[in-house]
Amino acid sequence: MQEEAIAKTMQNEIEIDPETVSAEEILSHLRKLCDAGAAHEGILEFQSTVSFARVNKLFLSSKKDLMQSYAFSEGSLSAIGTENGKQNMSYRSCSGLKGVEILNEMDAIVEEIIAVLYDKLHSDPVTPGMYDVITAPDVTGVIAHEAFGHGVEMDMFVKDRALAKEYIGKPVASQLSSMHDGAVGAQQVSSYLFDDEGTPGTDTTVIDHGTLVTGISDLVSALRLGTTPTGNGKRESFERKVYSRMTNTYFTAGTDKLDDMIASIEHGYLLESVQSGMEDPKHWGIQCMVGLGREIKDGKLTGKVVSPVTLTGYVPDLLKSISMVSDKEELFGSGMCGKGHKEWVKVSDGGPYLKCKVRLG
Repeated sequence: MQEEAIAKTMQNEIEIDPETVSAEEILSHLRKLCDAGAAHEGILEFQSTVSFARVNKLFLSSKKDLMQSYAFSEGSLSAIGTENGKQNMSYRSCSGLKGVEILNEMDAIVEEIIAVLYDKLHSDPVTPGMYDVITAPDVTGVIAHEAFGHGVEMDMFVKDRALAKEYIGKPVASQLSSMHDGAVGAQQVSSYLFDDEGTPGTDTTVIDHGTLVTGISDLVSALRLGTTPTGNGKRESFERKVYSRMTNTYFTAGTDKLDDMIASIEHGYLLESVQSGMEDPKHWGIQCMVGLGREIKDGKLTGKVVSPVTLTGYVPDLLKSISMVSDKEELFGSGMCGKGHKEWVKVSDGGPYLKCKVRLG
């Protein structure tokens, strides 16, 4: 594999550098957020957290002189409340290539957290079955991450642990859906100039209008498979080895309006507030835990809420059922992603609203 001669530098700009703001100022802002949330009726506990990081890396070789310095921040809000003997919680996070200005975003979502909590306190269990649903961008993101994120990490191709290896060049999703992964494809916490092996970051089209195009790779897996590395070689720390890992993984936007998507459903749910996800790259099973579903009947939201909701399915069936894709996309990058149960690295995922058919329980 011929190494390309490169000399590049990247440094991102942030609005408010954490080093210019005292810890007491930040703590004071967090306390105000907690006070604003805790002032609502029935709130047992309200928490706010924020963290800031700066990444500085050099990569030097006989042909490469690379430097990158970038900052990112993460914030989260959570509320626990009770009503009529019922207890529940609500959580929301935000992230990005930002500094202390992220606290302003947190100001704007305190009321959203409380509203979702009250909805969950008045929710009912979902009746299990197949439904037409609309997935909010955070739910869309975990589908992307679990369905064809881990499933196309090409070190799994080398080990024959991913079914996707056999479907390159074949349809695996609706023609309305396209999915990307790449450090330069979006601006979020996993955006960078080069990966931990000195390979420049890319914008990789994983699914192109329903067809599985390629996976994502580190240098070793690309060498073993005879492909071009995609800049996805990431390690937890200098003490760990490099693996093929996701960066910013997302479905791309379409042309539909959310109102039209809701109007098209006779009976189904708008799924919001993702909690977790699991995948089986070998057999293409997927399971996502979602905080709540808003009932849709005859093309209108009824106001009824179900919670919690488990979304399950066979990946190609789920993706081939996509019939509408909204015209705006959003990415989320709070938390970490593990390789199995370890090797934690930063990733982001997201996309637009998707209309599809899934099994809920």
